[in-house]
This record gives sequence, C-alpha cells and structure tokens, in this order.
Amino acid sequence: MKDILVMTNVEAGTNDEEAVETAADRLRQSTDVEVVATCDRGDVDTALAALGERDLVVAGGDGSLHMAVASLHSQGTLKDTRIGLIPLGTGNDFARGTHIPLDPLEAADVITAGRDRRIDILVDDSGGVVVNAAHVGVGADAGREARGWKSALGKVNLGKLGYGVGAVIAGFKTNGYHLRVVADGQVLADGGRRVLQVGVGNGSRVGGGTRLTPDASPTDGLADILVSFAVAPRERFLYGVHLKRGTHDERHDVGTARAHQVELSGEAFYCNVDGELIGPLRERTWTVEPQAFTMALPSTAQAADD
Repeated sequence: MKDILVMTNVEAGTNDEEAVETAADRLRQSTDVEVVATCDRGDVDTALAALGERDLVVAGGDGSLHMAVASLHSQGTLKDTRIGLIPLGTGNDFARGTHIPLDPLEAADVITAGRDRRIDILVDDSGGVVVNAAHVGVGADAGREARGWKSALGKVNLGKLGYGVGAVIAGFKTNGYHLRVVADGQVLADGGRRVLQVGVGNGSRVGGGTRLTPDASPTDGLADILVSFAVAPRERFLYGVHLKRGTHDERHDVGTARAHQVELSGEAFYCNVDGELIGPLRERTWTVEPQAFTMALPSTAQAADD
C-alpha cells in the first residue's frame, strides 16, 4: 500500500481532531501517514502539489472533498490520484450516497481494505467541478436564508438548526424561477414556466441525506437531472413532503433525465455546489468527466454492514 497524506481542516474542533488522529493511527498500521492541516484553497494547493506518489485521504465533509478534487483537477494530477474519505462534515452527502461509514475507524478500514472505483465529476463552463451535486432554486435559497440564522443560533450551540429555519423561510418566500434547462439537447424547462428546484446529481444526496436525485451514481458516466415545477403554495408543501419520503420524482410536476451535459440559463440564480453557495449566475453548463479519479469505496460486505 502507498504512503498516505491525510488532509484536514485547521478549524476542526476538538472532537474532529481526535477522530482524525484515531483514523490516522488505524491507517498507520498499514503504511506511513502524514497529517497536514489546511485553512484555505492556497494551503490545499500547496499540500497537494507535494503529494507525489502518495494516496490522499480527506478528513472532512463535502466541502473539503470538493476543494481537494478541484485543486487536483486544476493541477492536472486528479486522474492519477487515489482518494479516501474520513467523513467529518455535518452533511457528508457524498459519503452517505456511496456508503462510506461515518465512523472514523470504519472509514479508515475502507481505505485499506475496500475496493477502488473510478469516480466521475462534473466540470462547469468556468472550470469549476462538482463532486457530489449542484442544485438551484428553493434548496439553494434555503442555504442563503440560513446564513444569518446559523450564526445567531450558533451562539447558543444550535447552529445546526439554521438550515431548517432557512428552508422554512425560503419555502414561504419563493415564487420560483424562470429557467431554461436542457439535458443533452432535451428541453426539460423552456423558461416560460417557473421552476421550484433544479437538481444536477453526480451523487444522490444533498442537505444531510435528502435523496434529491435518488438514482444518481458517481460511477455511471451520467448526471441525473431533476426539475420541479411545484411553485404554487400547496404544491410546494406537498413537494417537500414527497421529497422527505423520497417519492418526489414520481410527481406529475417533476421532470427527470440522465445526460452527459446540462445547460441552465435564465434569470439570476444562486447555486449550491457540494454544499457551498455560488452566484448570482445567469447561466451555467455542466459536463460529465467520466472516471476522473480513483476512490476507495466499501466492498460489498462493508456496504452491507453500513
């Protein structure tokens, strides 16, 4: 087994630091391990420029994994890199969707004894990447509304409730967006009818486990696209109920497709990419880059135990 560089966030709390050390000690039973803490993209670029022939283990959440993959992609070394994940984030949507255990020791065992799979990414027209999912509309709006609430509630150790508060506010406020959505030439929304949400999934889950694009897989060479037209108040509520149940994609006002390329344009919108908000944008195109890198995923037996 190759030596390993474990990359973590310098702002990790005490519990996360202990989890990193626990996982690193387990990995050291199989190989040499270096742990490096980073605080921004510049630090990540510097650390990964020195990766050499080692494997990379990201100790963090969806945002940390996104930043590592984006850095390697920009440096031209992603395709030759093997990546493992020790999930430490609050959402951990990529880990949940690929059955990577949330327990640090079990995740470390996947890295040493799991199976290697080639993982797709999405590349946008500005050179950015999507590792797990991008979504526009009510979900991204909820993230914007949650910013202030997370800060305020965080002062009394209730920061995790911020997104829930933001989701409720966004659900009441939104009137939808006039957006055109085209998947491999197929028009899913022509811009004339308002849409509530657009999901573009490489992985299946967003927002801490919600299966926005339930059948999406980061190993199949395609993006899963979902467009919801449930903009009326009653329909918005029912869409939320069905989303919670995982049956939203069966609704009459929801369209789905699978494609190699997705084009989105229209009035100004914000986009949630792997848990981070970007925008406002007027257009964005994503193209699947198949088998972009190698990742340690659970074996059949490990996934069954998850």
